[in-house]
Amino acid sequence: MRGEEILVGYDGSTDAQVALEWALDEASRSGRPVRLAYVFEWVTVVGWLGPGVAPGVWPDETARREVEHLVQQAAADTARAHPDLDVTGEVFDGPPPLVLQERSADAALLVLGSRGHGGFGGLLAGSTAVSVAAHAHCPVVVVRAPTETAPAAPADGPVVVGVDGSEQSLVALGFAVERAAQRRVPLRLLRAWSPPGMWRPGGDSSTDDADETAAAERAAAEESLAPWRRTFPELSVTVEVAAGSPASLLVEASAGAQLVAVGTRGRGGLRGMLLGSVSQQLIQHARCPVAVVRER
Repeated sequence: MRGEEILVGYDGSTDAQVALEWALDEASRSGRPVRLAYVFEWVTVVGWLGPGVAPGVWPDETARREVEHLVQQAAADTARAHPDLDVTGEVFDGPPPLVLQERSADAALLVLGSRGHGGFGGLLAGSTAVSVAAHAHCPVVVVRAPTETAPAAPADGPVVVGVDGSEQSLVALGFAVERAAQRRVPLRLLRAWSPPGMWRPGGDSSTDDADETAAAERAAAEESLAPWRRTFPELSVTVEVAAGSPASLLVEASAGAQLVAVGTRGRGGLRGMLLGSVSQQLIQHARCPVAVVRER
């Protein structure tokens, strides 16, 4: 159903499987259908290939059929393991970033692994990740496979959200509140600020100025939370206001969280930018799944 499904970038890799598991958990709470999407990119071989040899296409039809089988089998296995969920699979043709961006217009949520192979080679390791998160028409969640240095996100960890008062960050706040309430875990709101005078020659800020700014930032954070506190009165919320880099604070907070949410760009972004530096750094360095949230 248009605008209802959870779309999962799937290519059979370990990271894609971890992304699928996250999406299934989300679907079990929301009741949304899940669609596995493999993006198959045809590559045309151009140039001189020899007398009488036309430009070719790689991979061939056999590879395309193998991909179809992979996705349909994965969807069938997943549906059997989760009989209460509506799970389907589909193969799309074209450049992965562009296809995912287009398909996101029909999705409630797009979930991707941090790395993949085949149709998602290199996805979310660089510019492709930023492109998908920047241009998607729905929220994008990036999920990493656990490693020795970055273990799996704790199931009882808080949902962390970065808020700076911008419209995009307030949309991310709503997304984070709803996920925390669904999971019955605490919400941790972080609001970073720059001490007065930080960007002036000499950095001549006083303690009184800093205290006054911190108090104003906390009041603004509480104001943005007020309607959500009324909607979810039982939700445990922690508000943290700290001086420093928003990206650094959120990356640090992600180590003990189960999800960190941010808007596509905040009030510090340049007009016209589609994805802010905080979002980009979280995609690369967060220790838990990252939700980059935008209004549909």
